[in-house]
Amino acid sequence: MSKPTTNNTKPTKAHSRRKRVMCISLIILALIGIGLALYAYRNLTYDHGTQAKLQHAGFQEKQAKLPDGSILNYGEGPANGPALVLLHGQQVSWEDYASVVPELAKRYHVYAIDYYGHGGSSKKPAKYSAKAISNDIVWLIRQYIKQPVIISGHSSGGLLATLITADAPDMVRGLVIEDAPFFTTEKGRAESTFAWKDFKTMHDFLESGQENFTRYWLDHTYIQTLFNAKDPDAWNKIVKNPALHNMKQNPGKIPRIWYYPPELQVNTLFDLTANLQDKTGEYDLRFGQTFYNFSWFNEFDQTTTLKRITKPSILLHVAPAQNGSYYDGHGVLLSAMDDKDARRVHELLGPKNKLIDNVKSTHDIHKDQPKIFIEAIDEIARQ
Repeated sequence: MSKPTTNNTKPTKAHSRRKRVMCISLIILALIGIGLALYAYRNLTYDHGTQAKLQHAGFQEKQAKLPDGSILNYGEGPANGPALVLLHGQQVSWEDYASVVPELAKRYHVYAIDYYGHGGSSKKPAKYSAKAISNDIVWLIRQYIKQPVIISGHSSGGLLATLITADAPDMVRGLVIEDAPFFTTEKGRAESTFAWKDFKTMHDFLESGQENFTRYWLDHTYIQTLFNAKDPDAWNKIVKNPALHNMKQNPGKIPRIWYYPPELQVNTLFDLTANLQDKTGEYDLRFGQTFYNFSWFNEFDQTTTLKRITKPSILLHVAPAQNGSYYDGHGVLLSAMDDKDARRVHELLGPKNKLIDNVKSTHDIHKDQPKIFIEAIDEIARQ
């Protein structure tokens, strides 16, 4: 009688090794997938916590109604110290200060104001001039804040803050100017700046009759020349084509590309095209048009205004680009001011001004170098 046969099911060493390799491979793939998902989520939602951050810091959005019916929208923090007025740059709103106001609100009573054409404030082209805006912000300070303020403005907001300080010295304790475009916005000089060329793009779009500004901007913005300096197709490959594909999938929305981290600022460029005209944002392109045709500067002489400042002030000015120049190869100014402009502003402001030059930052110092910005505010407050 023969013995029954048995199958040897014991795995061989080779089989076990293959199984381990497969398990490790699956784990690695899963980790890569999770990593990519987290990477994409951060890139798509990097600014989604802004409102929560502002609310946690005690900020409330309010509105002041002027005698002529105009509305100035603003964010107000808790009353934890002297009044501090913040004026944002162009194409954004008061929430642009979200990176610094939670810290500032611990020792100041912060009022971050949307000026006309931006955020929740009125969209009245008749009010789109430095003089009209500064007059109404002075009214808000007198009627709502009711005490002298420290005032700081970024970019065109810096021009406004300076004009307010000159016109209403009794209501201003000190001034911080954050990379404002003094002199480079004047006729005869502005035409050779990156900023004016993009204001021209806004003007041309409004004249064109086309419906979507972001699409128009992708074809006409001067910034594409910077991308194409070494590769003539770089703009199309890196920015334009991905944006158009995204817009096709998400009609009526500003594009946001999942694989571009916020540090590259590609998605930030898209965000800045949001506008009132095609209902993608709150910025009125007609405001930018006033910088193209210079009507914003009616009754606003920059040199005279700077000479009239009697309060302590600090001027923050960014460093040149990595090539060591404020200009590109075509002689176009890429910054708000060059080094000569900054020194001229410093000299016109007089001995009470401090120039903090060569700040390693993009145009948005309060975002890229919040510590430097906050220290400037504190230094003025001490004076």
